[in-house]
Amino acid sequence: MAILDRSDISIYYESHGAGPAIILTHGFGASSTMWAPQLEALSADHQVIIWDMRGHGRTDSPTAADMYSHAHTVADIAALLDECDVKDPAVIGGMSLGGYMTLAFNVVHPDRVRALLLVDTGPGYRNDAAREKWNERAVERGNRIDMQGLGALARSPEVMSAGHMATYGIAHAARGMLSQRDSSAIDSLPGIKVPTMVVVGADDTAYLGACAYMADRIPGAEYLVIEDAGHAANMDQPEIFNAAVRGFLEKL
Repeated sequence: MAILDRSDISIYYESHGAGPAIILTHGFGASSTMWAPQLEALSADHQVIIWDMRGHGRTDSPTAADMYSHAHTVADIAALLDECDVKDPAVIGGMSLGGYMTLAFNVVHPDRVRALLLVDTGPGYRNDAAREKWNERAVERGNRIDMQGLGALARSPEVMSAGHMATYGIAHAARGMLSQRDSSAIDSLPGIKVPTMVVVGADDTAYLGACAYMADRIPGAEYLVIEDAGHAANMDQPEIFNAAVRGFLEKL
């Protein structure tokens, strides 16, 4: 475990193993602990970096709402790669909100991306009205967390293991990081030039369509639906997930 001190925040992260780098970003309401089932399998021949986003887990929770955004998260990922001395392009991966941030990172820093791993996530919206409805729900979610505390979060495996330190950080993250500003992520899909793997749990009905859409739009993308798995497919079926990801990595 380690701490990256940036000018505005201290970020909790871990680096395991050695070799080509992989950085994995968790979902909303979760933390780096959700990747524990992957560490032994993937760090055998890779450097695996896991971390807690702003407001989550053991990373700081700034009090200012404007410190939570897509741009801040993309910059945090880049800073972590620098901190871990990752000079070559890395495998950038994430689950749910972390997967969306993975796409956002690829838009800004395609030169730092060796491959993409997108887990139980979606690419956002091209339609302004649909995006606005999503954003309204994100704001409502943040407000509900302010009123009800962490009990307002889903009772799912990745969330239950998160160990958050500040309720207000999660609420700020809902309003500032779940909310989407434009269609840059979904617009980027046809132009992705690196190997990409899309994984989704068969029981994650909210994201099956989005994952199939991404797999269809990203040139040459591999697509895996894992049976008997929900929104955190990597936790529900770790052996299947790990074997599939290792197979993907071996082809890079």
